[in-house]
Amino acid sequence: MFNGLRYVVRSGCPWRLMPHDLPPWFVVYQQAQRWLSAGCFEQRAEDLRAVLRLAAGRAPEPAAAVLDSRTLRSSPESGARAGYHGAKRKKGSKLHMAVDTLGHLLALHVTPADADDRAQMGRLAKAVQVATGESVEVAFVDQGYTGEKPATAAREHGIALEVVKLPEAKRGFVLLPRRWVVERSFAWATRFRRLVKDYERYASALADLHLVAFVCLMLRQAAQLATGS
Repeated sequence: MFNGLRYVVRSGCPWRLMPHDLPPWFVVYQQAQRWLSAGCFEQRAEDLRAVLRLAAGRAPEPAAAVLDSRTLRSSPESGARAGYHGAKRKKGSKLHMAVDTLGHLLALHVTPADADDRAQMGRLAKAVQVATGESVEVAFVDQGYTGEKPATAAREHGIALEVVKLPEAKRGFVLLPRRWVVERSFAWATRFRRLVKDYERYASALADLHLVAFVCLMLRQAAQLATGS
């Protein structure tokens, strides 16, 4: 049944079009809902993150995080809750995400695309500290999080914001210190076709499938470590 869930997220197919060599789609769907309601994937993500960090010679819980958001275009299924992101000229949903400095998931949630990143800082910072046992001391963010409001919201949860700014004389692509890590994590998520757009009726379902995707990614990295490949 886990393979069935993974197939849906990776291939992007509707639940009812799952191949017949997997369990019936409604059985996989119902079991996935039980796993998600019980917080199984959150726990797996925390365990795998600790294992991968230890394998990389790091402490099991991070002291730093990298935060950003990504806008996904809406679909007929998600259109009723979509918002318009004026800067990117997209109508859809926004994924707010925090990762450690290795790119492993710490926390995420979904809002309409017109939600202000600064206003989401408190919620995201709280989720990061819950996931890490309040070990995070600093968070790297882009210029969309400048101002006293997000800094205060992060500080209330024991996190100091460090804004990584673009060079004043920018020409072409610039690899920003620390900031590139979360962009790479977003790129990892786009390998899963179900996550390329917002195909879900509920925002919670979109967040849940991102969580499943990152657990799959960390499982693959852990397997490569175990086999030495």
